[in-house]
Amino acid sequence: MPTELLRQQAHTRWALILIWLTPMLWTVNQVVARLAPGVVAPHVLALGRWSLAGLILTFLSRHELWQMRGHIVRTWYQSLILGACGMWICGAWVYMAGQSTSAMNISLIYAASPVMIAVGSVLWLGEHFRKRQMLGVAMALSGVLHVVVRGHWSQMAQVEWVAGDLWIVAAAIAWAAYALLQKQWPSPLSATARLATICMGGVVVLAPFAAWEMAADDALPLSLHALTLVVVTALVPGVGAYWIYGWTQKILGTSRVAVTLYLGPLYAGLAAWLLLHEAMGWHHLVGGLLILSGVGLVMAGKAPEPEPSS
Repeated sequence: MPTELLRQQAHTRWALILIWLTPMLWTVNQVVARLAPGVVAPHVLALGRWSLAGLILTFLSRHELWQMRGHIVRTWYQSLILGACGMWICGAWVYMAGQSTSAMNISLIYAASPVMIAVGSVLWLGEHFRKRQMLGVAMALSGVLHVVVRGHWSQMAQVEWVAGDLWIVAAAIAWAAYALLQKQWPSPLSATARLATICMGGVVVLAPFAAWEMAADDALPLSLHALTLVVVTALVPGVGAYWIYGWTQKILGTSRVAVTLYLGPLYAGLAAWLLLHEAMGWHHLVGGLLILSGVGLVMAGKAPEPEPSS
């Protein structure tokens, strides 16, 4: 058997294994969001995460970044806006949410992002929407609300809304904007190089907020534990998950890889249960079923392409 064919088969086998690992790597970020309170401030953690990830990505794509420096300078505002959506709101705000809500809630509410992206594609980019997909939107949003109100629909007026749930709703909307803006602003840069420029924009936005947190009277010291969380989030859900996602997508195709990302809520729920000892309630199970079923209906009839999250 030719060597090239053997190499391709080996790559395919590895890709089929790694696609199941990608959503697990992103789950690490939701667990860290629950471990970070009292250890490291949200914006400091997000700044450290994306500064380190950005340095690694910049090094890997340094030649391309230098060759395309003119384009990068001309489109600086795109990197700044995408960095604000993807690294600030979807970064620091997730860690702020972790101060008052559970990792399960974070994952389940975030799972509605692909639906928001699909709705935005219809309203903003002029894509077509079927009745089945409209039903999927309603189901997914119902699932999000079911998780947020903890299943107490009949007592919504008395439900105590947790601030963390609202932070995650805002982050899910921002992630949809992040994905849609990348479609609106196509780039000649490779995925690695573009992510590096977006990291740069995110760092610029995050820096003043992180400086404010570090200058506060009750600022948390930058301990070894805090630095460990920064490094873990930069390497595992940052560079690691993004790189594996891109590599497996080249080998297996977009659709096959994208479908596995919907396993994120399942992985996050199990991780929260095993590592954080969070109780799993019926509202999590019912809400998760509604969200994932809704996402399935929205993506039916076309290749599902959710953007990688957190």
